[in-house]
Amino acid sequence: MKVAIVKYNAGNIQSVSYALNRLGITPIITDDVNELQTADKVIFPGVGEARAAMDYLNAKGLVPVLKSLKQPFLGICLGMQLMCNHSEERDAECLGIFDVQVKKFPALEKVPHMGWNTIHSLQSKLLTDLPENAYMYFVHSYYAEICPDTICSCNYILDFSAGLQKDNFFAFQFHPEKSGTDGEQILKNFINI
Repeated sequence: MKVAIVKYNAGNIQSVSYALNRLGITPIITDDVNELQTADKVIFPGVGEARAAMDYLNAKGLVPVLKSLKQPFLGICLGMQLMCNHSEERDAECLGIFDVQVKKFPALEKVPHMGWNTIHSLQSKLLTDLPENAYMYFVHSYYAEICPDTICSCNYILDFSAGLQKDNFFAFQFHPEKSGTDGEQILKNFINI
């Protein structure tokens, strides 16, 4: 099975690669259009800043490519936010796969939201074999609002989308690759689609 990790101007690619290695998968890390289009699965991870990441994707001509992919596609953290319409982080226009806005947490509590928190209202085959209120590891200052594509939610200051799904596109705000056995189960479910 060919699993491609999208290479772009964002961090966290290596931890996703290591998590896949533990599952017996050796992914390719690439920004090559043909490699992405011919992969069986595509993972779009990221830690970083939305505008800089979108600038890189636009410069490489990857925006229309990513939006057109038909194979299972998984966004993680910044990857999920970039799959939405728009991010308040430096006023970034994003991929528009999910019809939802990404907003900055109000400074009522410590921001970023960092550490373990529970996810609720699980509604996706990627969340099969996970318990309600499973703990996942989060690190983010921006969040996607609750919307019709929400497949799980979390609460920190307010309720937000911890996961989104539309057609072949899946995304999580938390880091499954850093979330222990439950996070590993999500990656297994994705590989087994």
